[in-house]
Amino acid sequence: MDLLQAIILGLVQGLGEFLPISSSAHLVLTPWFFHWNDPGLTFDVALHFGTLVAVIAYFWRDIISLVVSGLTRPRSLDGRLFWYLIVASIPGAIAGVILEDYAETIFRSPLIIALMLTIMGIGLWWGDRVGIKKRRLEEVSLRDSLIVGISQALAIIPGVSRSGITMTAGLMTGMKRETAARFSFLMSIPIIAGAALLKITDLTLQDLNMEFITGVLTAGIVGFLAIKFLLQYLRQGSYLIFTWYRIILAALVVGVYWLRS
Repeated sequence: MDLLQAIILGLVQGLGEFLPISSSAHLVLTPWFFHWNDPGLTFDVALHFGTLVAVIAYFWRDIISLVVSGLTRPRSLDGRLFWYLIVASIPGAIAGVILEDYAETIFRSPLIIALMLTIMGIGLWWGDRVGIKKRRLEEVSLRDSLIVGISQALAIIPGVSRSGITMTAGLMTGMKRETAARFSFLMSIPIIAGAALLKITDLTLQDLNMEFITGVLTAGIVGFLAIKFLLQYLRQGSYLIFTWYRIILAALVVGVYWLRS
């Protein structure tokens, strides 16, 4: 891998992790489109660490408030939200452990990814259309957290999108667009951290090269900007633009697959 590939993949991860377009799908499809070699475990850790830094940097004040309240005042609004986020993270973590082998093999088929991009893109549009979009973050309940958390388990399949499926579930429970996105971002912290920690133990000092550092910085900076953009955009805009993007990308994947067959 060269520096240009590291920058491109960092860009893809930073955008795809937080915009509802599926980072895992893009990380499979980008090398597939350009005939690149698999970047490997080291770079996968770099990308996860970069987006973890991004979400922590953006929400650090919220994180401190949630943790302190959760441990000292669990019945307060922030205290309840802290434990709701913990509960919501459990189904995704379990699915990740059970289905990891499938995620690395069967689910990486370009046609399966194209199918999931389309299905979940339509689901995102539907959730945005029928959701009442009235509830704020402080009105999220344990039931809502469980629904969003269970939906996150499907994100192990590339093309579903962790942020996309959780935002869709949030919309279906009546959350505002921005609320659904904010809840999704906060819920991503333990999931991204867990994914990075599971793999970081296999790294050596020799793995921490320029490509690794470039991937971390690119994914972190782009991820931070993606979070900021989406939260601002959703105050007025809808999720429809992401649905169209997913459908167009799926059509492109099918077209390229057909031409190569």
